[in-house]
Amino acid sequence: MAEPWIWPAALGLLGLVFGSFLATLAIRWPEGRSTLVGRSACDGCGRTLRAVELVPAVSFLAQRGCCRSCGARIAPSHLVVELLGLAIGVAAGLAAPGWAGVAGAVFGWLLLGLGAIDLRAFWLPDPLTAALALLGLAVGFTGLAPSLTDRLIGGVAGFGVLWLVAAAYRRLRGRVGLGGGDPKLFGAIGLWLGWRALPGTLLLACVAGLGVVLVARLAGWRLAAVDRLPLGTLLAPAAFGMWVLGA
Repeated sequence: MAEPWIWPAALGLLGLVFGSFLATLAIRWPEGRSTLVGRSACDGCGRTLRAVELVPAVSFLAQRGCCRSCGARIAPSHLVVELLGLAIGVAAGLAAPGWAGVAGAVFGWLLLGLGAIDLRAFWLPDPLTAALALLGLAVGFTGLAPSLTDRLIGGVAGFGVLWLVAAAYRRLRGRVGLGGGDPKLFGAIGLWLGWRALPGTLLLACVAGLGVVLVARLAGWRLAAVDRLPLGTLLAPAAFGMWVLGA
């Protein structure tokens, strides 16, 4: 039997690696650049990066957030997303040691990628949302809680509720208030958490959004991102938090 610390340690290290990939994905995918073709290169000078410069978190800190060649600043989001990937892996391993924790970590990492892209570009890519939904169904077929029936109801209810909210807002206000990717994401979350966890997830996301706006206003920030908060970025940590509580 594996020691209890093995799972959070292993998933934490894996989270650093996935976080590094997700950070690059969040920057390049909205710009139409591939992250899967060719070797990693500096966005400033285009120099191909060596393996020693690609160690998650460690390379960023050792290089003080700058390219060794041109001195161009490396986006701090790289370090932030890598550390979040680490935190997700550790939390999943602690909450549910074993394969349930692996599933939870994958859930968290996919949410991290979607939340990061939505924050940067106000866009939730359909392929990534579809992967989240399909994996939620696949995990349901393995017998892990919640039941497959609860997951299916959650998928339909999650999509349907936000789709109705978006349609009603558009009809009453005459403009788009909720992106088309948000109902799909909430439906995918329902396929992971089941329908019972959806109200709590939405409540946590709304409270987090109000908290961000309140802090920003008190601090006197004048940021467009505060005036237009992406719902996907709020739903992602709320959904993973609900998974941790359930686990």
